[in-house]
Formats: sequence, C-alpha cells, structure tokens
Amino acid sequence: MQKIIGVTELQRRFRPVFDEVAQKNIPYVLTRGSRPEAVLIPYAEFLRYQELQGREILARFDQLIVRMTTQNAAFTDEEVAADVAAARDELAE
Repeated sequence: MQKIIGVTELQRRFRPVFDEVAQKNIPYVLTRGSRPEAVLIPYAEFLRYQELQGREILARFDQLIVRMTTQNAAFTDEEVAADVAAARDELAE
C-alpha cells in the first residue's frame, strides 16, 4: 500500500521514509501544495516499469508493421523499393 508525504515532511523524515521504500517496498507519493508531483519507489519496481515501457514500445512497432503490411499488400517489393529509391534521390538533391 502506498503512502503520501509532502516534500517538507520528506525532508524532515528522509531516512525512515527511504528505509521503508528500500526495505519494505512501500511506495511514497510526494506532494507539493497537496498536488502529487513525484513517486519514490523501490529500485526493482523502477526496473520493472522500464521493462514494461520497453515492451509497450515494441508492441506499438509490431502494430505498425502489421498495419503497413496490410496497407501495402497491393504493392510488390520492387514497387516499394523503387519508391524508396525515388524518395532518397529527392532528398539527395
């Protein structure tokens, strides 16, 4: 279960809060003026979040490839290659 703490209180109680996060895996929502602005989480949770974010990006690319394959199904590989070459030539000019 998460806890909420203001940044001023966090400054006063940093060490105990840090220990709760690191040792007991308790995340803290950090507020300033009653507004949530940041979260203090265990490092393992941060790594998991990064991995999930990476998976989400890869899933989007997979969706894009499927969509492009569907949209370009009517064109041959040679036609696509010719279009790419023409676009490169235009950029080189």
